[in-house]
Amino acid sequence: MKPLWAAITFLTRIPVPIRVDEAAWRNSPVYYPLVGLIVGGLAAAFDWGIASHFPPWVRGVLVIGWWVLITGGLHMDGLMDTADGLGSYRNRERMLEIMKDSRIGAMGVLAAIFLIFIKVSVAASVPLSASLAAPLILAPVWGRFALVWALAGYPYLREKGMGTGLHVTRSSWLIAFLFSLGLTWVIVGVSGGVLALAAIAMTALFCAWVTRRLGGLTGDVYGALVEIVETVVLLTWLGWMRGNGL
Repeated sequence: MKPLWAAITFLTRIPVPIRVDEAAWRNSPVYYPLVGLIVGGLAAAFDWGIASHFPPWVRGVLVIGWWVLITGGLHMDGLMDTADGLGSYRNRERMLEIMKDSRIGAMGVLAAIFLIFIKVSVAASVPLSASLAAPLILAPVWGRFALVWALAGYPYLREKGMGTGLHVTRSSWLIAFLFSLGLTWVIVGVSGGVLALAAIAMTALFCAWVTRRLGGLTGDVYGALVEIVETVVLLTWLGWMRGNGL
């Protein structure tokens, strides 16, 4: 259980009952999609409790706010730093310096506002009588599988940071993928293949694009990847459901 506790400690603000050691940290990535299920389950449970009491936009703001609170805004911070760095259109070294700077610039603020607005809009677009459980659960799961993919397939640029020491084997990658795919099938059936394809395509495209510009990935890029893949899954789910008469 220690690697699971390490994954929960790293990806959420949920307290765990043990002290995480280096071995648990190193072997934790295989559990990232399971942590996504925990995050999504808490978000879905919260939505179930408030959906009948508030109008759609208030519902959306509260649910997404709760979602961000569970993760402590960790991935959102990475998104803002990545937007500042890549949005500066400087040379590679300067972009990395900007991303390491704790101050947030205009591009970072705009990226965060835009992404949060999309997530809230998706939640607000669903009738109050309908459940948001499927997208709220599946988006965090695929967002964290994207993190496993990035750790396994692309170089990490920093000498120190979240990407150092993490161990993703071929078998752990496959377990994380099959867990994400199987859960998607259980929740939404065969049509979940559309969500899986959207998440995989976005992961591959974003990682390849950043790697071309920087030569690899950083902890901030990992956070941005999680947020972007989550948003793509939400949008894909909404478009698919509306196309089928939501």
